[in-house]
Amino acid sequence: MTSTVPAPMARTADGSALQAVLLDMDGTLVDTEGFWWDAEVEVFAALGHPLDESWRDVVVGGPMTRSAGYLIQATGAEITLAELTVLLNESFVDRISRGVPLMPGAERLLAELARHNVPTALVSASHREIIDRVLRSLGPERFALSIAGDEVGRTKPHPDPYLLAAKGLGAHPSRCAVIEDTATGVAAAEAAGCRVVAVPSVTGILPAPGRTVVGSLEDVDLTFLRGLIAGMN
Repeated sequence: MTSTVPAPMARTADGSALQAVLLDMDGTLVDTEGFWWDAEVEVFAALGHPLDESWRDVVVGGPMTRSAGYLIQATGAEITLAELTVLLNESFVDRISRGVPLMPGAERLLAELARHNVPTALVSASHREIIDRVLRSLGPERFALSIAGDEVGRTKPHPDPYLLAAKGLGAHPSRCAVIEDTATGVAAAEAAGCRVVAVPSVTGILPAPGRTVVGSLEDVDLTFLRGLIAGMN
């Protein structure tokens, strides 16, 4: 099991090279974004409040507190944020306990990064309990560390999780390649000064300076990631 930020690791010798790869979890490595929505629909149905499908794009990919708070306000449900967070986590954990499907290309990419000893971190807005369960499917040995949303003062879209991950790996943020699937995660990585590869899962993401958009992880390999960093020079 990995944990948040061990002692910083040494940087690579070449200061202009790729120093680390930081990966989001839900919707990027594992196909669980739909699980979250299903959990929200189930919990609110039990509270007597059906959810509008149009709200899905608002809540997917964001931190738990933001999504839960939005749904409480939108539905008028009589439940506290703390109570709702517990119910949503329980419903989601129940779903992932039955198995977590990996996104296309995820297994190959993680294996390649591990084979070449590229420092890698899992950076998620999900809580520690959920990350540790998903890591059983991803392989905890493939990540030098992981950052959970309930272990940082400010999670995505703030840069803190990615800055913490880069520091823990002894890497400079500008020499880190981040792989994300949502606008919230992309905003966090860019605010941290990282080079971003966006693999949209639910809503579209447009290319921008310092950001490359691809169709799936099948389009990403180590040569591709190294090229992104080298192209900055």
